[in-house]
Amino acid sequence: MASLLYRLGRGAFRHRRAVLAAWLLVLTAVVTCVITFGGTTDDEFTVPGSPAQTAMDTLKKELPSAAGTSAQVVFVAPKGHKITEPQYAKAVSATMAKADKAPQVVGVTDPVQSKVISPDRTAALGQVRYQVSRAGLHDDSLTSLEKTTQPAKDAGLTVEVGGSAYGSSKSTGHTKELMGVAVALVVLTITFGSLFAAGMPLLTAITSVAVTLLGLSALTGVLTISSTAPSLASMLGLAVGIDYALFILSRHRSQLATGMDTEESAARATATAGSAVVFAGLTVIIALCGLAVVRIPFLTVMGLGGAGAVLIAVGVSTTLLPALMGFAGERLRPRPGSRAA
Repeated sequence: MASLLYRLGRGAFRHRRAVLAAWLLVLTAVVTCVITFGGTTDDEFTVPGSPAQTAMDTLKKELPSAAGTSAQVVFVAPKGHKITEPQYAKAVSATMAKADKAPQVVGVTDPVQSKVISPDRTAALGQVRYQVSRAGLHDDSLTSLEKTTQPAKDAGLTVEVGGSAYGSSKSTGHTKELMGVAVALVVLTITFGSLFAAGMPLLTAITSVAVTLLGLSALTGVLTISSTAPSLASMLGLAVGIDYALFILSRHRSQLATGMDTEESAARATATAGSAVVFAGLTVIIALCGLAVVRIPFLTVMGLGGAGAVLIAVGVSTTLLPALMGFAGERLRPRPGSRAA
């Protein structure tokens, strides 16, 4: 393994432009696939064979109107008033009647008629049922439901809409990952004593994460990819991408500090630290693929997506990183007498 990685590191160092072009070509290819085949992720989580899933499947078959998702409408009377007062009760009933005609709604429960009212009679809870799951709701269905609450608001009631139909599938972007990158940059800069050296593990990690996420996006058009898979893949990709590159780069700079030639140092660092990276990566990949054993679809996709992220991180660390070392050349050599040296 070490001799193979030695040749790989030396070859990537010598042919750095070709290696960089190859990874840029990979990025271009996955972007093209996303544009051509890309779809959307799946927010529906099923556990085949479990009693709960069996019950849900039976309910969907025997009583479809009760098998879908639902929303709740909370009505609160103004301070000093009761929800059962005629003007407020009428507004609540009018709102629920309008909600019954909202898109994809199959039925509602009027809290005034069903007496779903708080003991102090200041609040009431209405139910709205959909025939489809949360993933099957159209983009404007919940917006239309919220618009039906206007009669109650005009009457002076405080109205809030929520429930499982809203779920928690709204994407918050990758803010946390970006914060992690910023913190990692600070820590690496302190560790290496060089902003230039600190940027290399981040660059390789971001490259591996970009390839992974774009690859998952491209697969959504042909496979069912759970919405949690990209999040797990991005977090794992950043973690192992920085970690693996840090192993190899630290060894490279240590060897440069002793006066070793840059090409020989890159090859040896890839052979020695790279061996640890490969075995560590294989261990994580095997563990993540083990999630497929439980035969729960969304866990299987999460595990395989994470394993793909780790595999790409290993590939980037053992090929693209030595190529970047070649571009950096002597700039990675610590200055004599410096803390890094």
